Amino acid sequence: MSKANNSKNWIKGHVKDPFVIQAQKDGYRSRAAYKLIEIDNKYKIIKPGIAAADLGAAPGGWSQVLSKRIGLNGKVVAIDLLEVSPINGIDFIQGDFEQEEVLKEMMDKLKNKPLDLVISDMAPNISGIKMVDQQRAINLNELALDFAKKHLKQNGFFLVKTFVGADFEEYVKDLRSYFKKVFKIKPDSSRSRSSEIFLLGHEFCGT
Repeated sequence: MSKANNSKNWIKGHVKDPFVIQAQKDGYRSRAAYKLIEIDNKYKIIKPGIAAADLGAAPGGWSQVLSKRIGLNGKVVAIDLLEVSPINGIDFIQGDFEQEEVLKEMMDKLKNKPLDLVISDMAPNISGIKMVDQQRAINLNELALDFAKKHLKQNGFFLVKTFVGADFEEYVKDLRSYFKKVFKIKPDSSRSRSSEIFLLGHEFCGT
């Protein structure tokens, strides 16, 4: 099948996707919002008044969920290489959180307080070569974990999107070194044909 036909079929499926339709009704910027909602409903990782970081926030669906559930007394800093339109209660930074000046800006906005929650929906630009894309995803996961290890408070939570493939189990093993429990989650709102899976580091133990 040609790339053009693949694109047409994806667009058709996307338009008819019930979570896409629901997102439009509920005012969410992406269907990804329901993945976080589903995970939080089960594991209770978002609480009113907490401090959180949203890594790879564009277009802002997860930040919208955080904003609603954390409330006015909480603090959320979101970051992405891409621009994100403003969201009530969210401090957004456009930049690379690996860069020292960007990280300093994040911590200034958080007033250097340790975080209760770090979430990462980061994904690499897809090349179409499975092994390459998997490795790029794991590299982003490792960067997100490094950030979480430095900034999470004791018993905090870390939620990261990854993809099943090479090095996946090694990454899970690494997570288990820093959290009391690690859950592998495939939300109902995650497309069945997608190899994405979410890992929840539950209750940070420190490094």
